[in-house]
Amino acid sequence: MKKILLLVIGLLVAAFFAFDLQQLLTLEGLKNGLSQFEQWRDSEPLLVGGGFFALYVAVTALSLPGAAVMTLAAGALFGLWWGLLIVSFASSLGALLAFLVSRYLLRDTVQARFGSRLQAINDGVARDGAFYLFTLRLVPVFPFFLINLLMGLTPIRAVTYYWVSQLGMLAGTLVFVNAGTQLAQLESLSGILSPALLISFALLGLFPLLAKGVLGMVQKRRVYAKWQKPEQFDRNLIVIGGGAGGLVSAYIAAAVKAKVTLVEAHKMGGDCLNYGCVPSKALIRSAKLAHQMRHAEHYGLENTQPNFSFQRVMARVHEVIAAIEPHDSVERYTNLGVEVLEGYASLIDPWTVEIKYPDGRSQRLTSRSIVIATGARPLVPDLPGLEQSGYLTSDTLWQTLAERDQAPKRLLVLGGGPIGCELAQSFARLGSEVTLVEGADRLLVREDNDVSELAQQSLADDGVKILTAHMARRVESEGDKGKRLILDHNGSEVAVEFDDLLVAVGRQPRLEGFGLDRLGIPTHRTVTTNAYLETLYPNIFAVGDVAGPFQFTHTAAHQAWYAAVNALFGDFKKFKADYRVIPWTTFIDPEVARVGLSEQDALDKGIKVEVTRYGLDDLDRAIADGSAHGFVKVLTAPGSDRILGVTIVGQHAGDLLAEFVLAMKHGLGLNKILGTIHAYPTWAEANKYAAGEWKRAHAPQLILRWLGRYHDWRRGKRGKTSDTPTKGEKHAENSDDLPAADQPERIS
Repeated sequence: MKKILLLVIGLLVAAFFAFDLQQLLTLEGLKNGLSQFEQWRDSEPLLVGGGFFALYVAVTALSLPGAAVMTLAAGALFGLWWGLLIVSFASSLGALLAFLVSRYLLRDTVQARFGSRLQAINDGVARDGAFYLFTLRLVPVFPFFLINLLMGLTPIRAVTYYWVSQLGMLAGTLVFVNAGTQLAQLESLSGILSPALLISFALLGLFPLLAKGVLGMVQKRRVYAKWQKPEQFDRNLIVIGGGAGGLVSAYIAAAVKAKVTLVEAHKMGGDCLNYGCVPSKALIRSAKLAHQMRHAEHYGLENTQPNFSFQRVMARVHEVIAAIEPHDSVERYTNLGVEVLEGYASLIDPWTVEIKYPDGRSQRLTSRSIVIATGARPLVPDLPGLEQSGYLTSDTLWQTLAERDQAPKRLLVLGGGPIGCELAQSFARLGSEVTLVEGADRLLVREDNDVSELAQQSLADDGVKILTAHMARRVESEGDKGKRLILDHNGSEVAVEFDDLLVAVGRQPRLEGFGLDRLGIPTHRTVTTNAYLETLYPNIFAVGDVAGPFQFTHTAAHQAWYAAVNALFGDFKKFKADYRVIPWTTFIDPEVARVGLSEQDALDKGIKVEVTRYGLDDLDRAIADGSAHGFVKVLTAPGSDRILGVTIVGQHAGDLLAEFVLAMKHGLGLNKILGTIHAYPTWAEANKYAAGEWKRAHAPQLILRWLGRYHDWRRGKRGKTSDTPTKGEKHAENSDDLPAADQPERIS
């Protein structure tokens, strides 16, 4: 259907120029034919009026030259008011048709190819599209046909487009129709738009933007109306929360010499240092070594049963935390110029924070801006009997288990996301009997099916019993008889006995206890913010887990830059947080790392992609390391090397992903990665070989066949080219004399 429509439009445009109709739509042509047009109008006024209306719609819809001349003709033929009426509706209807044709023919293709880059424009049009369009329509020097075509690529509603166009073009239409009533005195189209008139239109075009600014000021005054703003402030910035988002916010403020106070109620470094990233990775490393000892024969050694103290393993976890702790310490940030206060912070008004200290004292500080970075805590489901079970979370297990001599004998992990999978595998490798329960039908549901399958197989190989599609219903504790979790599986109850229950079903933002409700700041699972990370009050910002949409340490730090800069310099320039390229890694063995789209994402969003896959079983370094399993999967735009998403499963996947993150961030395609030298033998070569797989799939086969004939000719062969290599050619193809990095099968 699109091809047919495109053909019809092409034929109409071709006919317009083939029959030299454009000559009729010039000022000279209009003057020469005006007397004939007037005779037709006098004899058949309705027919001529209707025909003129239809012709105007067609010219506008097809984006043909001559709309301005037809507007003059309307004034000359029908007078000011009838001409204005006809042109106003005809131009708006034609503009709508051009808009719809552009949307139908081009929008899907453009959005699929440039969707991530156009996201900011799409969001702006969705939010303020009427303002943008009205401004453009009020300035007649901007080609209206371009507005029609370009706006069709955006998400603005067709109804909105029509009525704004109808209203916005009225002033310009009036000027041209009025000029048409004086057609005999008009020497050129440029004479219509005098410098004074252009300036007037430009000022008129600024009106919507000025109105928007005034409206913003009114809304801002309304938000702050019931609060008394201090005449002066104690601080430039107060940051609530000493995790990744809070630390980076405070650091940036101190770096630009702002007076900043950071308030932390518990431990500096937040969840990542004390309960999450750091301790879990320390445990994962110990567990991996124990696993390698049991499978030493894989490396040419003798298998051995690791003899270890679980208490010592947990002690090492806390030693790692202690070793990293100085990076996030009070002393370090004080030396950087940050005032660090250890206490509970609460918002009193949009500029005042009250800090309650552990000794009972309290203090109030005022600040021009405030950043909320209170993080998240483990989500605990409302299960009957759970509270009596003595359950563990990712926050409590480090201290609770540190006091034990042995790892949990029977550990039940509730939740098959990244946290649950990482800890389940680690404890299984440290000797626990681990059962992993997940309500969905697979683990790691945010990843593709092939990733979930590989992860599940890896955990099962380490002895983890996996129960997917099992919904937790209640916990039963019967004294000496032990504890068990009752599950629902396809309508039947299943009981799983355990000694320790680890709840790892996710994390929820900390929204209570620091005054959000007092100020009426909206929350919906997270603190509600705009693109600049502003809350309801433009001087109060939120970052990290409490703000979403991602719960990663690196995204909290990423948001912190935007919040701090907007808080300190937003009066001059504000920056929208950029989420286009967000990587993440699940640290099971093998690691799972991803950035951008997955295959499932692309399918759900209707985005067409090409999938290129390179198996790590082919990578020399992976074979040498005894870890030749996993893959690199790259999603690209069809027919292009532009990277839309990457998933890597394998050893060091999180580290390997960085090259693709850099490429996506700066618009580099697979050809650039392929043309970059990678040291041999390294894991990073996997990225280059994945790019090579893409290149091989897009090799110009016709050109290659002709090149084959050319080389046959160069060797003196004149007959039909044979695709069967000679014995010597076979030997050359299979030669091991070349370094592996230069083998033909390695290069595309």
